Amino acid sequence: VKLGTIRLIRSAFANAQIEFKTDELTDEQAQTVLRKMAKMRQESIEMFSSGGAEDRADAERAELAIIEQWLPKLADEEQTKEWVIAAIDAVGGDNMGKVMGALMKDHKGEVDGKVAQKVVKEELAK
Repeated sequence: VKLGTIRLIRSAFANAQIEFKTDELTDEQAQTVLRKMAKMRQESIEMFSSGGAEDRADAERAELAIIEQWLPKLADEEQTKEWVIAAIDAVGGDNMGKVMGALMKDHKGEVDGKVAQKVVKEELAK
């Protein structure tokens, strides 16, 4: 599983090099590629689990664990909440789009979009 996943990562990096028209990916570009791969695995896990294909979901979980070894950890919900409150104060309003925009601008790659969206909804509802 590990070898197969590493081969998938190398292939994704090669495709990204072509897409970005570069000979070498920056750390940020590599993280973007890995995040996309991780997100795809997470969505597959959800679909396979809801469809009753636990064997396939387990295979995706194994790949996800390997991919996540090279990704920095995302902020937890408590840290995200602090950043959301700061973003709400910065934009001074209750527009979810503006708050999410400010949050992602300041903390891209540090926060999970789904968690951020949930926290923003909760904070704006107060």
